[in-house]
Amino acid sequence: MPAIDLRLYAVLDPTRTRGRDPVQLAMEAAAGGITLLQLRDKTSDTRDCVALARAVRAALDAFDVPLLINDRVDVALAVGADGVHVGLTDMAPDDARRLLGPDAVLGITVHHAPEAAAVPPGLADYAGLGPVYATASKDPGDPPLGPEGLARLIEGVHRHHPGLPVCGIAGIDHENAAAVITAGADGVAVISDIFMADDVEAATRRLRLVVDAAIHGRQA
Repeated sequence: MPAIDLRLYAVLDPTRTRGRDPVQLAMEAAAGGITLLQLRDKTSDTRDCVALARAVRAALDAFDVPLLINDRVDVALAVGADGVHVGLTDMAPDDARRLLGPDAVLGITVHHAPEAAAVPPGLADYAGLGPVYATASKDPGDPPLGPEGLARLIEGVHRHHPGLPVCGIAGIDHENAAAVITAGADGVAVISDIFMADDVEAATRRLRLVVDAAIHGRQA
């Protein structure tokens, strides 16, 4: 299993690229400093999703950036992805782990601490917590937590899963990412501030600098 580095976790959704080639954008984001990429394709049929995932994985290989697939364990297995991320209405984490085996990365979404309590200890490799801010990319079904609410949620998750790496999700950009790190997150999951930007590589570099500075400030 690759090391989990959540600092700048890019989520690539083909519907949130302004019509541009998602494979090219994945390369630009990797060049800009993402540490992990999730492909979230909710609209393609299985064959097209596999083809896209395979192309994205090939694009990331030169940058040593792990690839996770949102929900689709079958797609992840077909292309040899590093793992999957499952949301609250996706495949159950224990079922995903059983199919993927012990060496794949398994991420989960948590909106409320009791959801983390329902996941057996040691099953997940990280958790995406939110929604931290309002977002146009997806309806999370819950009001935004804000940094203070995120800090409380992190505390609740760590009561059930001590030391589990966590990232903030939803509505995060270069202007508010530092607050997410200060609240205790290990990283940020980002869609629009990267893949809707005019210059994806430059936007990624800007965001990576913000995150790294916030982590350094928290550790100082």
